[in-house]
Amino acid sequence: MKNATRKLHDLGQSLWLDNITRTLLDDGTLRRYIVEFSITGLTSNPTIFDEAIGQGDAYDAGIKEKIAAGLSGEDLFVELALEDLRRAADLLRPVHDATLGVDGWVSMEVSPLLADDTDSTIKQAAQIHRQAARPNLFVKIPGTPAGVGAIEESIFAGVPVNVTLLFSAEQYLAVAEAYMHAIERRLAAGLDPKVASVASIFVSRWDKAVADKVPATLRNQLGIAIGGRIYQAYRKLLASERWQKLAQAGAQPQRLLWASTGTKDPNASDTLYIEALAAPNTIDTMPEKTLHALADHGKIEAAMSDNSDAAEAMLARFVQNGIDLDALAAQLQKEGAQSFVKSWQELLQRIDEKSH
Repeated sequence: MKNATRKLHDLGQSLWLDNITRTLLDDGTLRRYIVEFSITGLTSNPTIFDEAIGQGDAYDAGIKEKIAAGLSGEDLFVELALEDLRRAADLLRPVHDATLGVDGWVSMEVSPLLADDTDSTIKQAAQIHRQAARPNLFVKIPGTPAGVGAIEESIFAGVPVNVTLLFSAEQYLAVAEAYMHAIERRLAAGLDPKVASVASIFVSRWDKAVADKVPATLRNQLGIAIGGRIYQAYRKLLASERWQKLAQAGAQPQRLLWASTGTKDPNASDTLYIEALAAPNTIDTMPEKTLHALADHGKIEAAMSDNSDAAEAMLARFVQNGIDLDALAAQLQKEGAQSFVKSWQELLQRIDEKSH
């Protein structure tokens, strides 16, 4: 009997791991996840690396080696992280090749300190892409107002981008526009239109934000309803004449990725978001704990509905209960960016302490 991870894979959704540590690579766990749980990609962020470097001594020798080579601070961290991500990218390379570049990706974040600096983000994205020297590594750029320009210019320059910190259909459509415009510019310049990108929608943070502001009957339903609205926007965009023209010229879709899919409410199902967001031609990146829960007792009954009425009816109930969805989306994006800055600073401080 197929487990739920295999069912999701067969349904057409990519399962990615929202974690990376040197230990996962060294002890063969990531390789096992690829074989047993149909994992075909992974994502990382500053918080993940902060925890990985802080736990135990797996990174100590690498830090020592880089200090001896004259590296410190951010430069040291980027190279340390890329060592892990290159190894993961090589493990996933057969998937990448077999899917002609659609799947088999890993991701590395630009410095969150550059979130409001478009030019510096563009430069660092290009630098990480060069330094990684792997065709299946995404550079993560936040989909903030300042990030949208960096996303377009990076795609135009041929840098594959994972757009992070997206919370609403409006935020998603702004980065989808940037992606398509960059591809149109590449075609006009006689360049290859095939530059990969994904748009990462953060789901569970919606429910955490309104948990004490809505009736119990509405708990843990906002993130999924927002996801339903964005999925409809995604499908509509891919069916549009503008996108079809780009696809015919050889471009590949900017795939929708569900992020922040670990359940935050201890009273809710630990596979809540995974089961609700089972959609073909999308990606779900999940923490290890959620991946194990899915493999153990997850139930994938059917794909997400193509009908937007249920999602819109649910969103209307939140509005009736005083939730300003646009304001909350902006707040969540801002808080997400601030959280990554905090993790980045803690990470650099941890590396500094280990260096000494």
